Amino acid sequence: MKPTNNVMEFIKSVQNETRQKDGLVVMEMMNKITNLEPVKWGPSIIGFGEYVHKYESGRETNLPLTSFSPRKQHLVLYVLNGFENQEALLNDLGKHKTGNICLYINKLVDVNIEILAKIIASSYNKNKRYSSVQS
Repeated sequence: MKPTNNVMEFIKSVQNETRQKDGLVVMEMMNKITNLEPVKWGPSIIGFGEYVHKYESGRETNLPLTSFSPRKQHLVLYVLNGFENQEALLNDLGKHKTGNICLYINKLVDVNIEILAKIIASSYNKNKRYSSVQS
């Protein structure tokens, strides 16, 4: 997965109007939390910052410090990295699903935006603190 440009072009191409609007809100939220500009990673992920992720196998890859994707089925946030109080915040978030590092949300109106911002900030800060940060 490599960073590219055309973030706004990608967001505008999202056919589901709610997902497009929610994507813009999450993008603005992540920008405010990270103080970094959004970058498109691969065909459908919008990320902020970059770090070197080291797998147990020793393999390394560059990943965004925090990211999301306005997918067809859900708004997917890649923020579940085991940060402190993760479960408590998820319990207070509202309607969502989780899987591995993914937080799946149908619509932002289904969740508590303040809790979502805390989740994003906590995940971002953990990645920043425990990884070899490049930006």
